[in-house]
Amino acid sequence: MIQRTPTRIEARLADNDSRSWQQLLSESITSPEQLLERLDLDPEQWLAGARQGHRLFPVRVPEPYLSRITRGNPHDPLLRQVLPLTAENEPVEGYVSDPLQESGALKATGLIRKYRSRALLMVTGQCAINCRYCFRRHFPYEEHRLSAADRAHVIDTLARDSEINEVIFSGGDPLAVNDRLLAAWAESISTIPHIRRLRIHTRLPVVIPQRVCDSLLAWLSRTRLQAVMVLHVNHPAELDLQTRQALGQLRSAGVTLLNQSVILKGVNDNADVLCELSERLFDAGVLPYYLHAFDPVAGAHHFDVTDDRARELVRNLLATLPGFLVPRLVREVPGKTGKTPIDLFA
Repeated sequence: MIQRTPTRIEARLADNDSRSWQQLLSESITSPEQLLERLDLDPEQWLAGARQGHRLFPVRVPEPYLSRITRGNPHDPLLRQVLPLTAENEPVEGYVSDPLQESGALKATGLIRKYRSRALLMVTGQCAINCRYCFRRHFPYEEHRLSAADRAHVIDTLARDSEINEVIFSGGDPLAVNDRLLAAWAESISTIPHIRRLRIHTRLPVVIPQRVCDSLLAWLSRTRLQAVMVLHVNHPAELDLQTRQALGQLRSAGVTLLNQSVILKGVNDNADVLCELSERLFDAGVLPYYLHAFDPVAGAHHFDVTDDRARELVRNLLATLPGFLVPRLVREVPGKTGKTPIDLFA
């Protein structure tokens, strides 16, 4: 259940939409039938496969993101990220439910410790948008819901491990919960002297820009922790005017903005698209950070791009963009103590 805050949101974006982010989230498209109808797509061609995929991993698309998808185009790169397909039901060898083996890294309810200096806290299992390629699409979130006692245990676990200097809010999407809870987490974590940074991995400012509201900006501005937000933008069409305004508000609050993308077949496996993405991100004050090789999660093999193709794309970026706009091509390897760079000239 998404927790809701009564805090009145004063911040307004370009279209003067008075709906709060909570209302927009609650009004998300949640069925294949709705999605196809809204986008003028032929149900005879797409509905059967969409229903099959929906049963495995439900459809969820918020209105602000939906508005950026070109109606009538089944190959739109934003649509491809959210439309279930028949291919999701095809078992493929090597594509598994837990490709990063996170179940073995759980140290407390909701707390994952894969790296020496960082701990990842799964604040919620809720997302604002269900991306079809998600490496956690099979994660048992219901088994890791945090009670008040669990929260106290997490803080105690963090306080007892002086190697940890950064906490990562993850999920689901951590910004899918209310700001009272997030502020309480930040306040508790900030009392631990050896923790310096709070990192937030989120899609919400991109898919629902109204999420960047006064209450979010307030607690981000007042925490002693260095706030870093890692966005997840895969295609330049995701960065509209509302999103750029929201990102500007976060920068004004002192938040460092980074982006990580996943290289996805049919979405961004094109050098021109990736170049434009880096340029638009930087124009919005966001530094391209990582370009992830695909995690082999069951149900999403149709998004996979070979390492050779990924190397070729990044070499093209190096020849076109200044170095600071070229994201690092990496893979997350289970058991490794950090992201593994992929050799561009192997």
